[in-house]
Amino acid sequence: MSFTTRPTLTGTVGMVSTTHWLASQSAMRMLELGGNAADGAVAAGLVLQVVEPHLNGPGGDLPLIVASADDPTPRVLCGQGPAPAGATPEHFASVGLDRVPGSGPLATAVPGAFDAWMVLLRDRGTMTARTVAEPALHYARHGHPVLERVCRTIETVRDLFSDAWPTSADQWLPGGVVPTPGSLVTNTAWADTLERLLAEEDAAGGSREQGLDALRRAWSQGFVAEAVDAFVRQPSRHSGGQVLPGVLTAQDMAGFEATWEDAVTLDWHGHTIAKTGPWGQGPALLQVLQMVDAAGATDLDTADGVHTLVEAWKLAMADREAWLGDSADVPLGDLLDPGYAAQRASLIGPDASLELRPGSPGGRPPRIAAQALLVEGAPDVDASVGEPTVQRESASPGARPAPPADPQVGADGETRGDTCHVDVVDRWGMLVSATPSGGWLQSSPFIPEVGLALGSRLQMAWLEQGLPSSLVPGRRPRTTLTPTLVLRDGIPVLACGSPGGDQQDQWQSVFLLRHLVGGLSLQEAIDAPQLHTTSFPGSFHPRATEPGVVVVESRLDPAVTEELRRRGHRVVEEGPWSLGRMCAVARDPSTGIVSAGANPRGMQGYAVGR
Repeated sequence: MSFTTRPTLTGTVGMVSTTHWLASQSAMRMLELGGNAADGAVAAGLVLQVVEPHLNGPGGDLPLIVASADDPTPRVLCGQGPAPAGATPEHFASVGLDRVPGSGPLATAVPGAFDAWMVLLRDRGTMTARTVAEPALHYARHGHPVLERVCRTIETVRDLFSDAWPTSADQWLPGGVVPTPGSLVTNTAWADTLERLLAEEDAAGGSREQGLDALRRAWSQGFVAEAVDAFVRQPSRHSGGQVLPGVLTAQDMAGFEATWEDAVTLDWHGHTIAKTGPWGQGPALLQVLQMVDAAGATDLDTADGVHTLVEAWKLAMADREAWLGDSADVPLGDLLDPGYAAQRASLIGPDASLELRPGSPGGRPPRIAAQALLVEGAPDVDASVGEPTVQRESASPGARPAPPADPQVGADGETRGDTCHVDVVDRWGMLVSATPSGGWLQSSPFIPEVGLALGSRLQMAWLEQGLPSSLVPGRRPRTTLTPTLVLRDGIPVLACGSPGGDQQDQWQSVFLLRHLVGGLSLQEAIDAPQLHTTSFPGSFHPRATEPGVVVVESRLDPAVTEELRRRGHRVVEEGPWSLGRMCAVARDPSTGIVSAGANPRGMQGYAVGR
């Protein structure tokens, strides 16, 4: 029997689903003014940078996917900046580091989020930046009721700010006090920066597009880049305690712009699933969907269906570790070949695997980073040749639970990441799915001249060379950010996604199986019990592995949970409404009806529309 906490919204004008109600309503305002889904998505994204500063910011990262009824080919906009020119393994070794820190300016990639939003607006939108930025500018200048989760994050890193990051303390600890949940919090420095950027747009003259390009130049080649360059040169404390300057420069920022590329797609159950390229984890979702089909187990109301999904994710994430990234050739065709999926699915046995088993697409031997095999819970094996089958030791009864949907923030700013999500559909059939992240208030010191913090995405790159996810200047760190767009008969019909670091695609697979195969409505599929596994090397420092661990919401059928334990899974039960922050919007091309659902977990995400 299905259950919903709220109805699936339906209408004919437009729909928005995001992880914060203010962002959702700001996007809807653009649709009400006659804007399209791109205009609405940018408005929502800029608001999220202000009201969810612990989850994203202008100095962070952004991948998105867009398609429309009149331009149905799904296109990915990559706002994932690359490693700076000075971010070399040799530099890290010279300052005594054997891995990229989890926080601090040495962990930052080139900021990509803000430029990506402006490129989306220029190329697919209809409005000016001044129009879509108005809600964000208002909240930055005049304040917004701050979330309890923001206050909790500030409290966690309070000593770091007070002792080592004084500019962050000035912004987030006014008078030395953590803000009270619901009190008004401003970021007037960012409001001033937005005003200066918008003034560049106003002064440009010419077309709307020329104004946006002038604004973008002020960001990447003007006063913003200059302020970032000067600030990063100052030594700052990193998560390991080292006090060091960063390496990001104005030249790095000037050399980057968000770029369009083809989506990676899979035809599945009468739909086409579109994801980002192998510089993100998106292709792993496509592998999993193929594997559960090959195994013939797609019913998540059964223990066999849940077991199969979990085991498929272990195999796909082992492949992610061996094969996905931007720093070496990726055999994507072989990874997504149906024959390879069937071979991988044949490894799924009746019991839980405690092994890390990357495959050999096209006969290539897999290779795993040496440090990935030495982190917590991982076996000391050589995975450079063949398909490793060394048994891991079972997780102890007191194994550390995996992180819930909210980010796990350490006192030194290390964050086992989380992010935001935006889905928008308009009356004309354009859909946008976007997952902005990075530039967290806790990831790097606040730059007061421009009102933002830099990200820490480079922590996902290995200093060991020769891997797809190796740290290489000019190459993108492999990101966990993974929006999804779905087409039917070549027409976009669904946009969805979730925050949650490594778990994003796992939660989306549950949603897609429930909705596209199981027939549940958007809201029913979002509300259904969630689960994921952490039995693979994590993307965030310290890159831990938890062999055999499956995290489930306690609402999952007890009979299913007990059967999972009988099969050898180390089941960790979290709260009944604790995993995932799914968003989704849809459009029926035959009727024009648009619909939306939003996550009730945390009482923060909302869908709006009419």
